[in-house]
Amino acid sequence: MSAVIDPQPTPVRVWDLPTRSFHWLLAACVIGSIVSAKIGGNAMVWHFRLGYVVFTLLAFRVLWGLVGGRWSRFASFIYAPATTLRYLRGQSRADEHHEVGHNPLGAFSVFGLLAILAAQIGTGLFADDEISNTGPLIKFVSGATSSLLTSWHKTYGQWLIITLVLLHVAAIVYYFVRKKQNLVRPMLVGDKPLAPDVPASVDTGASRSLALVLLVACAALVAWIVNLGG
Repeated sequence: MSAVIDPQPTPVRVWDLPTRSFHWLLAACVIGSIVSAKIGGNAMVWHFRLGYVVFTLLAFRVLWGLVGGRWSRFASFIYAPATTLRYLRGQSRADEHHEVGHNPLGAFSVFGLLAILAAQIGTGLFADDEISNTGPLIKFVSGATSSLLTSWHKTYGQWLIITLVLLHVAAIVYYFVRKKQNLVRPMLVGDKPLAPDVPASVDTGASRSLALVLLVACAALVAWIVNLGG
């Protein structure tokens, strides 16, 4: 009886170009917005600009989570509690492919960061630092509401984002050192060495063109919202 030979890993497209671009642009804008807020003064102009870019990127990611590549869609990493518990016990099934895209813990991190960033953008639109900077939609809320939202934006929201970013980096280091998994390279090149039967994400000229159209539409929407207070 002949032995069964495991198929050799082959490069499989996991992260499409729009997802990779979103990831690195978001990282750069979040870091830039935190730094500009700490500097203050004239740097606040960039804080607002970067905030609008983050707003645009978040809106795009919501849409791309519905129509993007196989592993970028929310449907691929929304897990039932039982699945998450099984993953934590090391009992994942082969057909669940937790090693491909976002595993249950990674999914929790992604959704958490997106939610906190959305809250931070939302509060920033109505914020007032009582010096020289106000959010573009401040006229739609009372002074008390603006004060409350500003307090969240400058304290809890900011520190939650910093904490989640640090945890994200720590997880990357942990997987690299302890599990010998490089999570950064696939987000740069798009591919992971996986079994040939693992389904790949669509990443074609047509899908990238769709992503560009969605991004432009999201930018137009954000511009319209920001200008409502003009």
